[in-house]
Amino acid sequence: MSNSLRISLVYAIAPRTVHETVLDIAPGTTVLQALEQSGWLVRFPEIQAQELPLGVWGSKTSTHTQLRAGDRLEVYRALRVDPKVARRERFVGQGARGTGLFNRRRPGSKAGY
Repeated sequence: MSNSLRISLVYAIAPRTVHETVLDIAPGTTVLQALEQSGWLVRFPEIQAQELPLGVWGSKTSTHTQLRAGDRLEVYRALRVDPKVARRERFVGQGARGTGLFNRRRPGSKAGY
């Protein structure tokens, strides 16, 4: 296929478990068509069942978006914990002195520098 576009598909089903596939598609192929061609909708049924968010190079996209050469199609899994809640819980566990920008100071320096 001389008129094909090469894209990569990435899906991290769990922490430190990433599936990546390189796919040659025809020009004008949408995100949904690329997922169907790759077989990921059969291999990972949760993508369609849970309507997981999709993105191209970190920007959210819809299933109707046409892909371009070199695109990286990403399937995002749902967050288990809200990042704000997780940070708040870490702060409570560490205390005010063990976190943040001013954790380490040079000897003899003023606080905040």
